[in-house]
Amino acid sequence: MRLATWNVNSIRIRADRVAAFLQRHDVDVLALQETKCRDDQFPEMVFSPLGYEVAHVGHSQWNGVAILSRVGLDDVEIGFPGMPSWSSKEGMDPAPEARALGATCGGVRVWSLYVPNGRTLADPHLQYKLEWLEALRVTAGGWLAAEPEAPIALVGDWNIAPQDDDVWDMSVFAHSTHVSPPERAAFQGVVDAGFADVVRPLAPGPGVYTYWDYTQLRFPRREGMRIDFVLGSPAFAGRVTGALIDREERKGKGASDHAPVIVDLADRP
Repeated sequence: MRLATWNVNSIRIRADRVAAFLQRHDVDVLALQETKCRDDQFPEMVFSPLGYEVAHVGHSQWNGVAILSRVGLDDVEIGFPGMPSWSSKEGMDPAPEARALGATCGGVRVWSLYVPNGRTLADPHLQYKLEWLEALRVTAGGWLAAEPEAPIALVGDWNIAPQDDDVWDMSVFAHSTHVSPPERAAFQGVVDAGFADVVRPLAPGPGVYTYWDYTQLRFPRREGMRIDFVLGSPAFAGRVTGALIDREERKGKGASDHAPVIVDLADRP
């Protein structure tokens, strides 16, 4: 089975590009983040003729996550237990955001995750991000405690560069989110709960990134960050036979600012 994750940065303007990617790489399951549309706006008609079922949750022009699968799409779950809520405006009650979607695809439990950005080190959104990751750690760790042999993939845009090699110049980010010790500790907490980064051993750095800002010629200057990951449970990680980051998808007109991350799994024993 071939599984991919991609922060597409608006599915409606990139649907044809995503469809071409699916065909070119023969992808079985694709997790998308930052779809930026409501459920009724998702261009499912582009993917259904290609044999993909679609699950999506999105509330507006922000956030949004989806899973496309041609190997089954069962037990769809919006949000994980304990996922924190957020209020975008003062005086409004917090509400769950469209940041997590789970489904069982070909026997693998796949979670498409769009971790909160954090914004700045002084912004309340950073505390929300840390609480969100802690809730994920607790819940995902509980899944493994209950079923140690479950193949589970936590995939998506984590908005964290967990190692210095994951940014093009650490001095540029010295006072920024994505690399702060609390964020890196939160990422490591999910790893310690039993979910290994299955891509890094097969696509080591430095200079290997998944995101390049649109501004200041970051992409042609190779000034990027690795913030998109596939974290797998032991049963999932043990089946990984290959992994790659498709940097070519960041090129050309109409590209997302993220590149897809792809992993190959051996058949179940």
